[in-house]
Amino acid sequence: MLEGMPAKPTAAQRRHAALRTALDAQLAALDEPPYTGPDRPSPVLGACAEAVLRAGDAGAAPKRSAVKAAVRGTLAELAERAPGHSLEVRVPPHGAVQVVEGPRHTRGTPPGVVETDPLTWLALAVGTTTWEDALAAGSVAAGGTRADLSRLLPLWPPARPGGHGPDEQRLS
Repeated sequence: MLEGMPAKPTAAQRRHAALRTALDAQLAALDEPPYTGPDRPSPVLGACAEAVLRAGDAGAAPKRSAVKAAVRGTLAELAERAPGHSLEVRVPPHGAVQVVEGPRHTRGTPPGVVETDPLTWLALAVGTTTWEDALAAGSVAAGGTRADLSRLLPLWPPARPGGHGPDEQRLS
């Protein structure tokens, strides 16, 4: 690196900056103050997911950048916690990940597929909707081997009464 030249941000730093920007844009759209919580990935991600869900609950269209950042971040969190290739979790149009140990597929559709819309996915991720309720409501299509995510969701324990979100510490 040349002396005096700033270091190029890493991919993780760029994703975190985009997440913070999206979170603050969603909070502004809700007429809420900017985020002042811990500037660590997990709490920021949970705050963004919750802000998107609050917008939906209020009947407002959530900010696309916030939905995209929250969906991609929560899918990445799931993939980190449950590595593997036997189940594909799809949240169109924002992302898909392969998770859960088991038979690896190399072509075509994996042995198990879960698909849902972005707001249902975020509600599952933060715990405002249970896996069983989402299945019963038809909000989630799940089929094939290992397609039950109930043991992996929500991604964080309850943070406060009436809501869910990331704890101060990351769970593994």
